[in-house]
Amino acid sequence: MPRTARHRSFQDGSRQDEPRQDELRQDGGQERDQPNRDEGTIRAFVIADQPIQGSRLAPGLYLVATPIGNLGDITLRALQTLAGADLIACEDTRVTRKLLNRYAIATPLTPYHDHNAAKARPGLLRRLAEGAAIALVSDAGTPLISDPGYKLVRAAQDASHLVTALPGPSAVLTALTVAGLPTDQFFFAGFLPPKQAARRARIAELATLPATLVLFESGPRIAATLADLGAGLGADREAALCRELTKLHEEVRRGELASLADACAGGELRGEIVVVIAPPQTLVETGAAESEGLLRDALARLSLKDAVAEVAQRTGRRRREIYQSALALQKSVKKNGKHGAPR
Repeated sequence: MPRTARHRSFQDGSRQDEPRQDELRQDGGQERDQPNRDEGTIRAFVIADQPIQGSRLAPGLYLVATPIGNLGDITLRALQTLAGADLIACEDTRVTRKLLNRYAIATPLTPYHDHNAAKARPGLLRRLAEGAAIALVSDAGTPLISDPGYKLVRAAQDASHLVTALPGPSAVLTALTVAGLPTDQFFFAGFLPPKQAARRARIAELATLPATLVLFESGPRIAATLADLGAGLGADREAALCRELTKLHEEVRRGELASLADACAGGELRGEIVVVIAPPQTLVETGAAESEGLLRDALARLSLKDAVAEVAQRTGRRRREIYQSALALQKSVKKNGKHGAPR
């Protein structure tokens, strides 16, 4: 679930109403809630204008996947759980309220996100100890993907509370399945660091993983990130740029990292983006002469650091060994009076 846009606009043809100000308390945004389980609470939801009666849930923590764009992707079990819970913990009450309004679910909401998790978690654990059924959701997709939910799950399990996960939408898996790249092994890298030096260092760590890479990125940074990915992983490495998945303006661009970077340069993509990158090619057995040739070619195009990363990715040789070879090569070129590669 990409975290760059907290307020998501869902596209399923229905109108979503914003929450009224009187729905929120003044003590941090938590909606009005009842301290104990109320047998008279309405536990129902509506599908296609048809009301469906729900029932109370057994006490415990329920991890509920919610749509990443199209509200029609919600599961029947998710609706039953959201309606049957005593409380729903969510990243942004306004975003989750849109989903609940769509299906006429009246369960109270309370915020649980990166900025308040440490303070909110004890209260949620206390409610669990009192016998409440709490549903945990993220703004969109499967909870615990780029949100602080895992700490609540661990604490609930340590206290011997029931913890149940409901499968459903996930931006990671949706992008992986539509990218047209190998799916037998994949690694989810989340967001890369925003600063270039740290980003390039992280890319270097990922370069030789024998798996398809899946990562999130924001529109303003996507061009720079693709350029760094091309330099660190290889300009010809296959990739797919998946934008606004399941929404009205869904787009999937496929190509080599270099071509995708060129296509995004000079403009800013909007919406939420998942990048899927093919695994590295099978490592080529190289001798000293072949490695030196690859290193010369890389140094002519890239900085010393990026050249070392590229040759390491292509040959499987240790990065330190290649770095020493590159320094020796640059020294030799300088001694012979020729221009060396840029640093």
